[in-house]
Amino acid sequence: MIIQTKEFLVRNLCYIVRSAVEKDSKSLSKVRVQIDGETENMAREQGEAYIDELGFKQIFTTDSESTNNLFLVAEVEGNIVGFSRCEGSKLKRSAHKVEFGVCVLKEYWGYEIGSNLLRESVQWADANGIKKVTLNVLETNDKAIKLYKKYGFEVEGVLKKDKLLSDGNYYNTILMGRFNEDREH
Repeated sequence: MIIQTKEFLVRNLCYIVRSAVEKDSKSLSKVRVQIDGETENMAREQGEAYIDELGFKQIFTTDSESTNNLFLVAEVEGNIVGFSRCEGSKLKRSAHKVEFGVCVLKEYWGYEIGSNLLRESVQWADANGIKKVTLNVLETNDKAIKLYKKYGFEVEGVLKKDKLLSDGNYYNTILMGRFNEDREH
């Protein structure tokens, strides 16, 4: 689906949040690899599960045909600095929910980009009858967990020793969910 572009000014940084389009494919491919190398909060290491320009174009095709998928980008002066995606299921038993994921270039942390991508995604979900938004977050990502709780996400479970990080230790993945109370039966 497509949302209306919104402009934000945070700590003297002006950026927009908008729906991703096909021409973003090449840039998204590069940004995704860069983000994966900047933090261990992501599920992938740098270069793993690589999505090339064609792969992103296929994602956009799928998302444009689906009423329960949303792909957003954050853009500063024409450059993509972060993105988020809500991915729904075509299965009837799971069609009421979407899985949310977000990432932002480290240079742009602290400008509420992740917060605004999340806010826009939650508003879209609520406005479009999505009853549940789920996500996974590494237990050490305290800032993200605090942000998700602020937007109504609750801890639903823990995957113990789910990720092996560069320090040689295993870490838990926290499963979180947000229910749209207005639309529950």
